[in-house]
Amino acid sequence: MSNTNQIKASCTVAKSSGNNFDNLTPEQRKLVEDNLVVVKYKKGEIIAKQGTFTTHIIYICEGLAKVYYEDMDKTLILRIAPAGCLIGLTSLPINQNVFQYTASAYVDTQVKLIDINIMRQLILENGHFASSIIDTLSEVAIQKNGRFFCLTHRQAYGKLADIILCLAGNIFKTDKFDLSLSRKELAELSGMSTESVIRTLKNFQDDGLIRITGKTFEVIDAEGLMKICQLG
Repeated sequence: MSNTNQIKASCTVAKSSGNNFDNLTPEQRKLVEDNLVVVKYKKGEIIAKQGTFTTHIIYICEGLAKVYYEDMDKTLILRIAPAGCLIGLTSLPINQNVFQYTASAYVDTQVKLIDINIMRQLILENGHFASSIIDTLSEVAIQKNGRFFCLTHRQAYGKLADIILCLAGNIFKTDKFDLSLSRKELAELSGMSTESVIRTLKNFQDDGLIRITGKTFEVIDAEGLMKICQLG
């Protein structure tokens, strides 16, 4: 990824939470493995439903999940969860034992469903593991703050530039990547209309900031996109 003063993290957390489990002892890791199931979801399938009881913490093995808040017929995307992310951590407190959001598969996705009571037990037994979970929750809170700022304080150009930098820097970790999201899904993620996304992408290409070939995106001028973010 090209060097920038700040890689944007409005669409996802900048760090993977998969290394949380590195803090477990061999016996504790075996306990986790003995109390999980591996499930594959096709694109569009619901992985977790807002308001339902949280019986498992979800670990993304491969693919992408869309995490979003639902209110009547309206939705707000909170983040994209790539491989290495955990979903459902806000349900770890006993008095918060339902999913606070919905998660669905953006693309074909494989996950591990880990018994939430085992996670609670390990937090009590292993201080280093508990600390890493707190770090992950803090990362998510910081990311949400950045996302809300982007959605409420940036114009169309700034919103889309922010999302492109986040996708390149934190999801795919490369300047050139295949994006399976439709223009409509990209609009939903950016908080824009589909027409505005199509028009803005064309302008970005004309200005030499990005190159799009089919589903392949390439960031040509990351510094230029960053300046657009800063200007809003």
